[in-house]
Amino acid sequence: MKEFKLMKGNEAVAEAAIRAGCDGYFGYPITPQSEVLEYLMAEQPEKRTGMIVLQAESEVAAINMVYGGAGCGKRVMTSSSSPGMSLKQEGISYMAGAELPCLIVNVVRGGPGLGTIQPSQGDYFQSTKGGGHGDYRLIVLAPASVQEMADFAVLGFDLAFKYRMPALILSDGVIGQMMEKVVLPDQRPRFTEAEIRKNTPWATQGKTPDREHNIITSLDLDSSKQEIHVNHLDEKYKAVEANEVRYEELQCEDAEYIIVAYGSSARISQKAVDLLRAQGVKVGLFRPITLFPFPKKPIAEYAKKVKGFLSVEMSLGQMVEDVRLAAEGKTKVEHFGRVGGIIPTPDEVVNALTKLM
Repeated sequence: MKEFKLMKGNEAVAEAAIRAGCDGYFGYPITPQSEVLEYLMAEQPEKRTGMIVLQAESEVAAINMVYGGAGCGKRVMTSSSSPGMSLKQEGISYMAGAELPCLIVNVVRGGPGLGTIQPSQGDYFQSTKGGGHGDYRLIVLAPASVQEMADFAVLGFDLAFKYRMPALILSDGVIGQMMEKVVLPDQRPRFTEAEIRKNTPWATQGKTPDREHNIITSLDLDSSKQEIHVNHLDEKYKAVEANEVRYEELQCEDAEYIIVAYGSSARISQKAVDLLRAQGVKVGLFRPITLFPFPKKPIAEYAKKVKGFLSVEMSLGQMVEDVRLAAEGKTKVEHFGRVGGIIPTPDEVVNALTKLM
């Protein structure tokens, strides 16, 4: 029997992580994602499944605890919000280089700097382009509901282990704080030590002299090895792009204009589409669910048919660059956004689309 609950997005992703068989959560409080840590502390999952929950002394400490747990083949996760994510970037880059899976949740707030605790989507570049140093990528999932916060916790762990790389849920203060009915996933068992030895042969467990030193290493004395390694990572990212693109289309079949939006902006844009359709405007909504891999091919196909795209974001325009690259100059691509923690209204989206026509 399915279990239904009324939960905040932050609570849903925390509960779903427990049920996904997470071995350990390491985090640090920051608004608007603190409920993830608070829920896990209150729920005491160590009594339910044996999952460890620890508030680290900083975001830097938290991501390095995740690094250590992932290196041992464990399902581990962390969460934060924008300034905290900035502090985690070095550790995330190291984990990408070491090919270690983990789940990261970013409930985005306004910036730059300390900014505001209000919702934003200004971390798109930081999340989809790597964020830290070096040539690397993260699998990036963008939920637009509390249900997807729960669903993507399970999916994120699955994809992270499938490709041996960090997966990131890119949420925002709206989705993290809002309450909706959610169907919770069934409980998965945590990995046994035997399963770790069998299924994660790359993991460090005690004395492993026969294994590659992939956890912490330096290849700076042999540039050819480093180039081989980075090219190997790139081939993996190409496989992710080939196999894991996810998106949603609403009323795009006959659309002359398409709004492209993710997360809470997609919810607002869906109402704008309804308003425009009522006025006789043929407009659709294209919602990227994976921001990496970005759904370039379907957008490129629509670019051959439609009169224009409007990228709606709670930022000055970041995803719009990927929409323009995908459209390849075949049609107009414009941006509409609000910043500073201001959430755009459906009427504002309608007006922005009208200007595009």
